[in-house]
Amino acid sequence: MMPLEGTRVLDLSRLAPGPFCTMLLGDLGADVIVVEAPPEHLHGTLSADQMIDPGSLERARAYNALGRNKRSIVLNLRDETARDVFYRLAKTADVVLEGFRPGVVKRLGVDYETLRGVNPRLVYCSLSGYGQDGPYSAIVGHDINYIAMNGMLDMIGWQGEPPGIPLNVIADYAAGGLHAAYAILAALLARDRTGRGQYLDIAMSDGVMYLRAVALSHYFASGEVTRRGEGMLNGGVPYYNVYETKDGGWLSVGCLEPHFFANLCRALDCDDLVPFQHDPSHRAEVFDRFRDRFLSKTRDEWVALLKGVDVCVAPVQSLAEAAADAHNHYRGMVVEVEHPALGKVLQVGVATKLSDTPGRVRHTAPRPGQHTDEVLSQLGVSAPEITALRQAGAIR
Repeated sequence: MMPLEGTRVLDLSRLAPGPFCTMLLGDLGADVIVVEAPPEHLHGTLSADQMIDPGSLERARAYNALGRNKRSIVLNLRDETARDVFYRLAKTADVVLEGFRPGVVKRLGVDYETLRGVNPRLVYCSLSGYGQDGPYSAIVGHDINYIAMNGMLDMIGWQGEPPGIPLNVIADYAAGGLHAAYAILAALLARDRTGRGQYLDIAMSDGVMYLRAVALSHYFASGEVTRRGEGMLNGGVPYYNVYETKDGGWLSVGCLEPHFFANLCRALDCDDLVPFQHDPSHRAEVFDRFRDRFLSKTRDEWVALLKGVDVCVAPVQSLAEAAADAHNHYRGMVVEVEHPALGKVLQVGVATKLSDTPGRVRHTAPRPGQHTDEVLSQLGVSAPEITALRQAGAIR
């Protein structure tokens, strides 16, 4: 048994934050049904079919973690008969997730006010950049814009250099998808107590501010703004930093606590630096000595040398190295999944470890519309009705 077995999620989202959210729910056992638009309605959307050569699509889907543990149907929600099918499906659902611009679901007739009339127990989550209301709600954006707007991007990178762009993991995946999944689970728990569903307005920009809780607390209390490359946790101190090694590799050092810093100094034959961890007048000296010492050996030589020392040090690994790392394999963070055409394919594992009801990767991503007939049949739609809907262009 998995914790979300018996929970049905209808996923109307397209880009990364929404599919990541429903991947998390699907990994824990939810029946996630992706409601996809007909291909001709995907103008302006970077679908897999548009980005990848058709001959490679099956392989791309097989390895696409964001599509796993889901079923796919294609509904033309601009068609009244297709909307009627969606309403029937919504009656059986626990959660609806959408990631359109504010107002789009209203125009399609699948907004919360409409659907709660169909199913008052429905948890309906709108996941957007700036939220459903407010001065910025109509503005388009992506991860880089949300972290820029809310003070995150300004703090990433080295002093005197442009801000560093940290991929799209902060707003899209953490402040967006993970935040939405957490909110959905909270709303489902509340529904168990009240018997009612509710509407969730999840904004990635809000999530970025939420992630800044400690930094904002410091600012509110002191009025001080941590500048790029100057703070304790963003490159301003030698005991929490990265260092180049002899072979051009890099080591990360996170020796915040005094005993870890002391152990590191001794391992580097820099015992005399132990008293100066928090002394600004010696900061440049500590930086210079550490940089010089780390350049004397290769990255892996330092890893081997420091393995038996109680210090917070780790190699800066490439993604390929992380995927091959023995610890990640031991922890089940790289798993093999059976694919009907390609055999075993690799996927990222399930990070949420539950002792009694663990999640798992049950199957790879479906083709668009792969489960349309199956899902409609489970709703009680007859084979002749399905044929008629397909001929009318309501389904695929």
